[in-house]
Amino acid sequence: MLQIAVTGKPNVGKSSLFNSATLSEAEVAGYPFTTIDANKAVSHVDTECPCVELEVECKPRNSQCEEGRRLIPVELIDVAGLVPGAHEGRGLGNKFLDDLRQAKVLIHVIDASGSTDEEGRPVEAGSHDPLEDVDFLETEVTMWMYAIVERNWERLVRKAMSERLDMGKVLHEQLSGTGILLEDILEARREMETDYTSWEKEELIDFLGKLLKIAKPTIIVANKADLPTAAENIKRLQEKYPHVIPASAESEMALTRAAQSGLISYQSGDDDFQILEEDKLSENQKKALEYIWENVLKKYGSTGVQRALNEAVFDLLDMIVVYPVEDEHKLCDQKGNVLPDALLISRGSKPRDMAYVIHTDIGEKFLHAVDARKNMRVASDHELEDGDIISIICR
Repeated sequence: MLQIAVTGKPNVGKSSLFNSATLSEAEVAGYPFTTIDANKAVSHVDTECPCVELEVECKPRNSQCEEGRRLIPVELIDVAGLVPGAHEGRGLGNKFLDDLRQAKVLIHVIDASGSTDEEGRPVEAGSHDPLEDVDFLETEVTMWMYAIVERNWERLVRKAMSERLDMGKVLHEQLSGTGILLEDILEARREMETDYTSWEKEELIDFLGKLLKIAKPTIIVANKADLPTAAENIKRLQEKYPHVIPASAESEMALTRAAQSGLISYQSGDDDFQILEEDKLSENQKKALEYIWENVLKKYGSTGVQRALNEAVFDLLDMIVVYPVEDEHKLCDQKGNVLPDALLISRGSKPRDMAYVIHTDIGEKFLHAVDARKNMRVASDHELEDGDIISIICR
């Protein structure tokens, strides 16, 4: 399952975002290092299910369909709070960085209200600049990778030169425990103007910074967006960084729990909610819902939690959703389940790539594929598109 790490300094709302996205119960408290071990739970990204367009009743197996929205599972990792100097072992730095190893994308939660300092300690709202909290995450992770590579760098260069090995492959072997792919390393190396044989510390850190952006891209969640001191900071963040999403994790948690209790009608990502049992709501609950509507939904269009997950997967990782079926005419599997599975795959993937995602044996026995929408065979070099329904034909 695709892994997404929820990162950031202590006390910015990471665990609240994690809980609201997964409806789990990671401990939440207003002091640093509440999260000691990485919490893992299943959340989802969502997209329009083809059942709406095709007017069929789907029966999902590996995902869910709620009112025409296909909810596709992803794994969230809520890691220990990060502080400056983590790569040197400060705070829970080593634990934090180890938890990032297999994550494909990072959701960096910051306190947009400026009410926590660089260590995560509560301060007067607006007294800390949240822009200072963005770059240090990249610095800490880059320096963590530098520590892995630097101690053997000269030996690695000599090995590549003497044995006439590709330096990209040598580096990939050295970074094998970080979840970084060989193609990520090759892409980052192409962005460097000098050859690795001449790299000093500065060039190596520059290379690793580029590699990080490719291998583990980051989306910024400007949490606590409902607080008065947040609006101007969010504007400044969006002017400086490309992927910034205003959010209120606590509002998302309140809405999802009210929906679970049957008090309101609400789906994660909605821009509004409908009260179903007004007589069962206390005055405090009514005021809370009114506050969320005025200061979050009306202002930003959503609580930002589902939007962050969707943008992390579909925009930063550039993934699409495809639907494998065995019977291209009935759009079902052997048991008659219509549109049973939804797969996340990289944009640009071919039918054979999709076959390997389903199972290695299916990939190895791949013959060709059929586009179920068009009821026609597609070439092996055909690029799959978002929402494709594909039947794989094997030997």
